Amino acid sequence: MPSGKLASAVTCLEMCEGPTGGVAAEATGLSLARWEGDDPDRYRTLFRAVGEDWLWFSRLVLSDQDLRDLLRDPAIETYVLSDEGGEVGLVELDFRQPDECELVFLGVIKRAIGRGAGRFLMNRALAIAWGHPIKRFWLHTCHLDHPGALAFYQRFGLRPYAYWVEVFDDPRIIGGLPRSVAPHVPILG
Repeated sequence: MPSGKLASAVTCLEMCEGPTGGVAAEATGLSLARWEGDDPDRYRTLFRAVGEDWLWFSRLVLSDQDLRDLLRDPAIETYVLSDEGGEVGLVELDFRQPDECELVFLGVIKRAIGRGAGRFLMNRALAIAWGHPIKRFWLHTCHLDHPGALAFYQRFGLRPYAYWVEVFDDPRIIGGLPRSVAPHVPILG
């Protein structure tokens, strides 16, 4: 790899029918609400808290106006997961393609990992998505994501359908994220 670059093994997963078996029991102390407003700083704060260990950076490098436009788009639904201590997760669903929903982001902050918050969030995301007239629910994940991400999505019935390798500038070098995040991913350069 050239200096300053990262390579990521990407897996795309999909489901073409809504989940069977009903909705799992609610997790105690968690609630999900539709994102209110278009404050890019508030959004980036939560986005960073959820995703910086997994090198999420795409929303961090958008201009304020471009991020506001996404937050205002009626075909993109963003939800915030909260517990008694505040905001602990987010999910973004993109309905801009006819008959489809892309799960663009789903994640929880460190203190919520391992407490059922991710499972709660995914169950809610699936219920919201399949509550729309869609024929396909899909997402992509990569090896830079949480080590259990691929198996997590497969447990919900999503099946892999495509793979590729993506090469991109390391956001810790170009300034999107601090150099101290994601210490499990070496910085080249």
